[in-house]
This record gives sequence, structure tokens and C-alpha cells, in this order.
Amino acid sequence: MENVSWRCGLFCVAAVCSLAACESLGRGYWLSKYDGDIRRANLSLQTAHDNRQRAAAYTRRGSAYAEKARYSRSLKLISAAEYGRLFDLAVQDHDRAVQLAPGNAEAYFSRGETYYGRAASVAQDDMEPKSKAQDWYHLAIADFTHAIQCNGRHSQAFDMRGLIYEQAGDYDQAINDFTEEAGLSPKIGRLRLADAHCLRAGVYQGRKEYDLAIADYEKAIEFGVPSDSCDCDPYGPLAWVYFDGTHQYDKSWEVVHRAQAARRWIPPELLGGLKRASGRDR
Repeated sequence: MENVSWRCGLFCVAAVCSLAACESLGRGYWLSKYDGDIRRANLSLQTAHDNRQRAAAYTRRGSAYAEKARYSRSLKLISAAEYGRLFDLAVQDHDRAVQLAPGNAEAYFSRGETYYGRAASVAQDDMEPKSKAQDWYHLAIADFTHAIQCNGRHSQAFDMRGLIYEQAGDYDQAINDFTEEAGLSPKIGRLRLADAHCLRAGVYQGRKEYDLAIADYEKAIEFGVPSDSCDCDPYGPLAWVYFDGTHQYDKSWEVVHRAQAARRWIPPELLGGLKRASGRDR
């Protein structure tokens, strides 16, 4: 028994060490990747023949600085001051790219991503007041808007701008952007629309604007909210609106059956209340 315990203990130690080694290797890989991107961008700057090539190199280097800063800070590998230094280098490079190629959508889009990353880091970290995140989001929106003005088919710019609007609770604007995105990139655009309609429906439901809530929940189902959605599943709330909001029990049962066919979860308390109120089990 002692030998077995010893071997088990040795195995556990080895497993922990292996996990630590994997984590260390992962950190090393990503940091070396960002440093490699910076070196290659430096080389591109040295060999660039025109402003277009210089702008592309500055854009790549700025994005690499930004990603290195974000990744390192998220793992607490650097101080807030070092994060700020790397972020400033990133923005300086993005600014140079925009100056050299003012009509280039990617120059604006990449700077917008850097601002977005800074906003997200503020929201998760204590290096700045949380209210400061809004300033970075506003700058990101401005850059994504410029990218769209330069290239009206830039689906990623619509996507990122729509996500910021959605996070801010401006679902009308988000749905406008995701509708544009769906015309360019149908799969991801429809998924974004499903979530945005579902979230807006929740706002309408809270206001007891049940007709608007029902319409949005139905849109979310139509666009196809994935079963593992982190934001909103429309089936349960829609069944609840019919049950508790409008007292249309037959409609509520219809949604329950649709949810069951789609293998979606329905709250047990909803089912119990619906059975009692409707006087039937199905």
C-alpha cells in the first residue's frame, strides 16, 4: 500500500509539473511569436519602397505590440506601467500607418482593435478607473467607422463595432451593424443577430412590452442562437412571456415543445406553473 501511495504521489507531482511546463511553453510560444512579428515588421520597414508598404509594416508592428501588451498583462507578467509603454508604442505605430495611408481600411481597423483591447483590459484590470474603458471604446468605434468608410465591405469592422454597441446595450445600433455583416459574412452575422435580438427582447420583456419581446425572441430563434450561447437562449424567456406576461398558455406550450425538439432547457418552475395554469401536462 505504501508503494502504491508513493507511486500515486509521484504521478501527481509529475502531472503538476507537466501542466506547469505546458503553461510555461505556451507563454513562451506566444511571447516569442509577438517578438518575431515585431522583428519582421522592423525588417519590412527597412526594406519598404513606398508609403503603402511602410503603412502595412507599421500596422503589423503596432498590432504585435498591442497583443504582446494585452497577453502579458492578462497573465500578470508585466506591470501596468510596462503595459502602458507597450500600448503607447502600438498606438504610435498605428498613427504612423494612418498618416501614411489615410484611405487604408486596415490601418484604421487595426488601430480600432488596439483601442478595443485596451478597453477590455481596463474592464478586467485595476490599472485604470473602469470608466476609462468607455473612452477607449469610443476611439475604437471611430476607427471601425473610418474603416467602413474606406471599405464598405469590411465585415470585421461591422462585427467589432456591433459588439461594442451590444456591450453598451445599444441593441438597435448593434442589430444594424450585424445586419450589414450578415450580408457579407452570413454565418457569423446571423449568430450575432440571434444574440442581439435575444438580448433586446429581454429589455422589452423587462418593460412589459410583450409584443416587441415576442418578435425579437422569434427573430433570435429564426437566426439560430447556438445551444451553447453565452448570452441568451430565447426559448425559455419566450415561453415565459406567453405564460406569465400574456397568459397565452397554448402559445407557451408550443414554445416548450419547440424547445424540447431543439433540445433546449426549459426552467422546471416554468413547466410547473404552466401545468397548473393550463390544467394539462403537455
